[in-house]
Amino acid sequence: MHIKNSERLKFRLMDSKDAQELWEIDQDPTVMKFLNGGNPTSIEQVNSVFIPRMNKYRNSELGWGIWQVSNKVTDEYLGWVLIRPMSFFTESPNTKDLELGWRFFQSTWGKGYATEAAIAIRDAVVANTDVTHVSALAVADNLASVGVMKKMGMHFVRAYLHEDPIGDFDAVHYQMSVRNK
Repeated sequence: MHIKNSERLKFRLMDSKDAQELWEIDQDPTVMKFLNGGNPTSIEQVNSVFIPRMNKYRNSELGWGIWQVSNKVTDEYLGWVLIRPMSFFTESPNTKDLELGWRFFQSTWGKGYATEAAIAIRDAVVANTDVTHVSALAVADNLASVGVMKKMGMHFVRAYLHEDPIGDFDAVHYQMSVRNK
């Protein structure tokens, strides 16, 4: 799948050769604050945990995976957006409800890149599919991510303990219905 450029951004589906780029963004404790308390990720963790997890849900035909987001004029790497079925790491992933997630360099915050990228990726991936909903999860205190969810048109569904093989966390779940063209 190819995702067309948005107004300011371009997109590329990342793969196992992108370990360095995935590692770079995790080196800022402020970026990692709501993910793990602010601890930088090691390159070993990227290679032994993050890349294998990404490879399990990555599907280039369906557009599932982690999309690198870059400035379309300068080619500067700004961050990434993840899209995969909700509850992917359980016995019954929900392919009709796709989960969006994002991580951007702190220098890009407050410029609308996460919202612009998430909308472009959502629209491209759900077009011509039987997907009915798009969801996002965050720690409740992560007001910036909750703000992106609201700007995308998502609504609060629930607060709950999100269980994940690499660590459980108290989450807020936002969701929206999508209409396919």
